[in-house]
Amino acid sequence: MAAARAAGLLLAAALASPGLNREQVVVIVNESSPDSRAIGEHYVRARGIPARQVCRIRTTAEEEIGRAEYDRDIAAPVRRFLQQRGLRDQILCLVTTRGVPLKIRGGGSGLTTTAASVDSELTTLYSDKAADLAGPLPNPYYQSRKPFSRKDFPMYLVTRLAGYTAADAKALIDRSLRARNAGIVALDQRGSPMDPGDLWLGAAARSLPKERVRLEDSKIVLTGLRNVIGYASWGSNDANRKERDPGFGWLPGGLATQYVSTDGRTFREPPPGWRLTTWADRGHHWAGSPQSLTGDFIRQGATGASGHVYEPFLIYAPRPQILFRAYLVEGRTLAESFWASIPALSWMNIVVGDPLCRVGAAGAE
Repeated sequence: MAAARAAGLLLAAALASPGLNREQVVVIVNESSPDSRAIGEHYVRARGIPARQVCRIRTTAEEEIGRAEYDRDIAAPVRRFLQQRGLRDQILCLVTTRGVPLKIRGGGSGLTTTAASVDSELTTLYSDKAADLAGPLPNPYYQSRKPFSRKDFPMYLVTRLAGYTAADAKALIDRSLRARNAGIVALDQRGSPMDPGDLWLGAAARSLPKERVRLEDSKIVLTGLRNVIGYASWGSNDANRKERDPGFGWLPGGLATQYVSTDGRTFREPPPGWRLTTWADRGHHWAGSPQSLTGDFIRQGATGASGHVYEPFLIYAPRPQILFRAYLVEGRTLAESFWASIPALSWMNIVVGDPLCRVGAAGAE
């Protein structure tokens, strides 16, 4: 068994990504938003992004927009910027900032809605397949074991530098510069052994070295852990979870994901006393939902996190067994790791974090 595990790690090291670099990133700044401008400037300085790779748009700073506004104020100017500067093929990753609209209203319902996150829609800008197409598109990078490249994958990786405040987003950027491959991955099942989500969490535990995993397979909720580099759970969809903050000690570079339908619905900060509640308790919803918030992870010290702006359905949530192996064993960047784990484009998913954040392959502690 030990020999097999060692062989697996050697294979992973051989497949390890060389990583994205600053020449492959475009930062999208909304000139109408002071937060967007401040975060963009901080990131450009921190990572040394060339000035010619900052795309400045002007649109509303509201989080939700219509399809026509997205096409006119975001997609069209970003596409034009990439073409006019000869960057369409050079760039692999687009980075939005707090203050760039977050989600696109849509018609229809369920898997035929035209609603989507702005970021997931932007992933399709290279091939321009999405238009106002209803429902999700297959992600060509999903489950790939290859480093992301333009030759193999006709899409952009898209991440967002965001938090409840500009200070939260800047702190996230600063933590990404100090990321290293250490600590444990906390995997919190909800005690439903045949549920697909619990099966994926179990698979995530098996994909990592045993000493790097804390798996809770009962109805107990993991709290108070130290040296956390990864976390996956059901969030507020675990009936036993009552608190927004699990009280973790996060390491720089730590990533979080959860099976929650609306965790990326807003980055407006709730009142200090706001608590997780139920759908029936409408008087205490925040931004139209009682559910966990991605912004909480960033405030609590995570360096990256996923989220969903509207209902994605469980089958389109990130797969933790792909995410953490790509990030911690194979050494891929934050952007590569998250998007390799997400089945769909032009859908509800967002990825928060510095796309260039990388802890290195296993054994690099």
